[in-house]
Amino acid sequence: MNVAFIGLGIMGSRMARNLLKDDGISLTVFNRSSEATAALEKAGANAADSARAAVAGAEVVFTMLSAPEVVEKVAFGDEGFIDAMEQGALWVNCSTVNPSYTRECDDRARARGLRYLDAPVAGTKMPAETGELTFLLGGESDDLEQVRPLLEHMGQKILHVGPAGQGSAFKMLVNALLAQSMLVYSETALLGEKLGFSRDFLMDTLPNLPVTAPFLKGKAELIKEGNYDAQFPLELMLKDLHLLDLTAYEERQPLFLAGLAKSVYGQANSAGHGRDDFAGVFDYLEKLK
Repeated sequence: MNVAFIGLGIMGSRMARNLLKDDGISLTVFNRSSEATAALEKAGANAADSARAAVAGAEVVFTMLSAPEVVEKVAFGDEGFIDAMEQGALWVNCSTVNPSYTRECDDRARARGLRYLDAPVAGTKMPAETGELTFLLGGESDDLEQVRPLLEHMGQKILHVGPAGQGSAFKMLVNALLAQSMLVYSETALLGEKLGFSRDFLMDTLPNLPVTAPFLKGKAELIKEGNYDAQFPLELMLKDLHLLDLTAYEERQPLFLAGLAKSVYGQANSAGHGRDDFAGVFDYLEKLK
């Protein structure tokens, strides 16, 4: 199978590398910066010098891009790949974008004789590396079954949640919980320190309580070490909270607490934490006077 993968950041580079484990796949990759492309070329991928060149002859095209604006430029811009795809080919968009934009991508792809799946992922850097992501799929069942073997190289769980747009819709819910849980945990632990508990004690005990989100066990270890190297950059969490806010506006559903979380992450981003892991919101709050 001829497969293209466009977007080789923290997540995409690791996902694409897992596809190389399948000898039945001929993988062509493209990234706007060349370092990630060169690394995958050494690992056995074909490197393309443009997105349009990457999709030539591909039966399946994966994209893992940072924002709707980037998807718009790379797919539909003057040098966009969409018009270079083979008729009947399948575009699997793993980028986190808002549901209304996803449905627009589906309409525009199908108008060109293409098929479309929205397939954002739950998971960060390490699950992407180990092939343990969760895919949140929106689209036709037959299209999903065509790419299921590919998805299984990159993820351990595939959740089909409805037609195109619903994968992105569910990702909005996942990241709403993720962002707010990290913020609540940070505030609670920092208060605990003011009450006389040591950081080590709090980071060892709070994550093991039944009221605490499981992902926070890993974040607590990073906080103990003072290690905020990006697994999921804070600036992208802020972007996702903006898309959540936009989606809530479109659906006329107020999100009071998520709005407050967006404001805090925005302040942390402005304070220089954008390229930190989103757990860096703890460091931001700790330094507030």
